Amino acid sequence: MRAPLIDRFGRRHTYLRISVTDRCNLRCTYCMPEEGIALASHSDLLTFEEISRVLQIFAEMGINKVRLTGGEPLLRKGLPNLISSISQTSGIDKVGLTTNGILLTDYAEPLRNAGLKSVNISLDTLNQDRFLQITRVGRIEKVLEGIEAAIAGAFSPIKINMVVMKDFNDDEISDFIEYFFEKPVHLRFIEFMPFRSNGWNRQKLIPAAAIRQIIGERFSFYA
Repeated sequence: MRAPLIDRFGRRHTYLRISVTDRCNLRCTYCMPEEGIALASHSDLLTFEEISRVLQIFAEMGINKVRLTGGEPLLRKGLPNLISSISQTSGIDKVGLTTNGILLTDYAEPLRNAGLKSVNISLDTLNQDRFLQITRVGRIEKVLEGIEAAIAGAFSPIKINMVVMKDFNDDEISDFIEYFFEKPVHLRFIEFMPFRSNGWNRQKLIPAAAIRQIIGERFSFYA
């Protein structure tokens, strides 16, 4: 057993995020430029064997929860094999995935069989035109189908992440609550935050307190 991961504030860390690729099948305006992206070559990425070896060391330091991210992690070939290896690592209790959901319909069953427990799915609108304004490509139906596939696969928890932007999709907060209210998912409204050159400006920001106020004014259960 190695020494636990403790930061300078005395907090013990048990959670590790691993980015398995920098590639993505969407080009969300707040995350990635439409073109001219310098992507890592395949040889620059950690192999599954290397990831497993590194994770074993972290597990010996007290890490027990792992989340796979990207880019879009489902673009990494053979991902279920990696998840199977991680889920069998001594000390790892839970493996999660953050995805845009586009490929989830095809992967939900093999991911579940490999040992994936939880899924975070990014979705910022229920409107196809707005979806294209944000992502530049793709169909919102694929994401909604992916969410249903995750529900059918009994992943838990399933978290839907909506980045709220003023005068763009803030009018859909109530729509999201109504759409997902009876579904077994956790709905999370996230502040629009600066990230590299994502065109962030304060005028687009709606603070969490304002989001809570919007919800409280519309829904009595939150008042």
